[in-house]
Amino acid sequence: MTIADVQKVIAQTVGEAKARGAKATIAVVDRVGNVLAVYRMTGANPVMRIAAVTQLPATTFPAEAGAIAKAVTAAYLSSSGNAFSTRTASMIVQQHFPPAPSTPGLESGPLFGVQFSQLPCSDLNTRFPGSATAPAAMIGPKRSPLGLAADPGGLPLYKNGVVVGGVGVMADGIYAFDPNVLDIDRDLDEVIALAGLQGFSPATTIRADRIPVDGSTLRFADADTGQLHPLQSSFAALSSNAGALIAVPGFYAGGAILAGTAYGTERSGFRFAKAAEFAIPDAFVLSDGRGTNRFPIRGGTDAGEVGTALTSAEVRSVLEEAFKVMRRARAQIRRPLDTPAQVTISVVDSWGTVLGLVRSPDAPIFGTDVSLQKARTTAFFSNPRAAALLQGDPDPGVAATAQAMRAFLGDSAALTGKTAFSARAIGNLARPYFPDGEVGRPNGPLSVPIARFSPFATGLQTALIAQTLGADRCTNIPLAPSGQQRLANGIQIFPGSVPIYRGDTLVGAIGVSGDGIDQDDMIAFLGANNGGQKAGSGIGNAPRAARADRIVVKVGQGVRLRFVNCPFAPFLGSSAQNVCEGL
Repeated sequence: MTIADVQKVIAQTVGEAKARGAKATIAVVDRVGNVLAVYRMTGANPVMRIAAVTQLPATTFPAEAGAIAKAVTAAYLSSSGNAFSTRTASMIVQQHFPPAPSTPGLESGPLFGVQFSQLPCSDLNTRFPGSATAPAAMIGPKRSPLGLAADPGGLPLYKNGVVVGGVGVMADGIYAFDPNVLDIDRDLDEVIALAGLQGFSPATTIRADRIPVDGSTLRFADADTGQLHPLQSSFAALSSNAGALIAVPGFYAGGAILAGTAYGTERSGFRFAKAAEFAIPDAFVLSDGRGTNRFPIRGGTDAGEVGTALTSAEVRSVLEEAFKVMRRARAQIRRPLDTPAQVTISVVDSWGTVLGLVRSPDAPIFGTDVSLQKARTTAFFSNPRAAALLQGDPDPGVAATAQAMRAFLGDSAALTGKTAFSARAIGNLARPYFPDGEVGRPNGPLSVPIARFSPFATGLQTALIAQTLGADRCTNIPLAPSGQQRLANGIQIFPGSVPIYRGDTLVGAIGVSGDGIDQDDMIAFLGANNGGQKAGSGIGNAPRAARADRIVVKVGQGVRLRFVNCPFAPFLGSSAQNVCEGL
């Protein structure tokens, strides 16, 4: 995004807002989340209200926080193979998929819980230091003020078929989600954002409304260009009393519009791996802007607790084998059909320390933070000290989770390391209905009851970060002996991660995110298995007898938890079926 591009987006959104008699706050970001401009029209409401049940400590936030979150969401969820909006996000994070009055009884959205990623407390996503001239000013990925947004009004920006950023609009003062995809909304924020999109639209063939998931086509926007007024594209023509650029501490210095960074360059924070960093071609790593890999492959830090920690060679084997599986896998949410999946892969030790992170070039940015959340989540819940750690967190609603899990599972020793929990298993237990989606059933022990549930109130996931959202650590869970924050970017509650064991001992976890939850599951599961075989040192997936799918919850006829769910015929150029069976 050039400065002229950003000016055009702002001018077009302001022009549409004026034509509608509205006052808006507008944010534009680049692909890695750098805020390039925040413009507040004169008279715009400086605050917005969360219009739903929430576990967050407040119901009102600055309007610019919502505008930035929307822009970041659209940019982070999109790639050259899929264009997603905040309306798309709304559809895939609710308790039923697709969300509508007629769909209770169906399972939750495929990315249920992803809204609590990219958090401002994340240790992976970076802050803006306050000056565009600071060395790390434009190094991504950047944090979002409120995680990912499900409120319509955020759209991805493209140039020459490549996603380069996003635009977010807050004009109506309400930060919510769309509970019914069967009707057509006339959303003020979305139609204003659509004006900003003109000249930067994604190809029709990759828009969310061309991508089906589980038999339902996703939504991109309810607004259409026929609703727009004549475009006003000149930023210079905006009068001085139309509005002004505003500073947002930690996100944007204000005063001047910035140019975006080109994704894949050192300055963007994402670049091709050097041969010494990762041997497989076309791999990307996160960089500090000075050529240093932020998360180089390393050995585990937890030897004092696990005995023999993961070695750097073992971590490399797991990452490389998972990457190879990814390159063979058929993408679920990418166009054209029959193209390889693109994901981010993270490995952590049992304390949540990052031991390596690698991604494919066009994997959606959101998966960077999410893959790490998933890995840390499975390592945490599979840890022998999980119950004690939850009980040691002083935040409301956290400590009681340990006993709730034990009561629900009928196991007084739950969360003491006897069970290997995958992200899918944790997700099973984090739904407002158990089994997932079945109305009239009780909530899982990691969720809140449906009467107190919303995308802003998911249970333990929200409780862990509610008191620390704006801080530099995401939870108050007791630190590891090394000082590592075990859940330093929060937890994630949708599939794509498995723990890694050495024999019967938990030594870490692998998390995958980017191109379909079943694909994520498969890449993680086969990555751990194949990486262990390649290393030849006794690491791999959890012993079968310890896996969460051995647990039958006594609800109705009894419900078995899931461990992983690998897709059928998942590989390009192969008819192989049941590729995870027997491992």
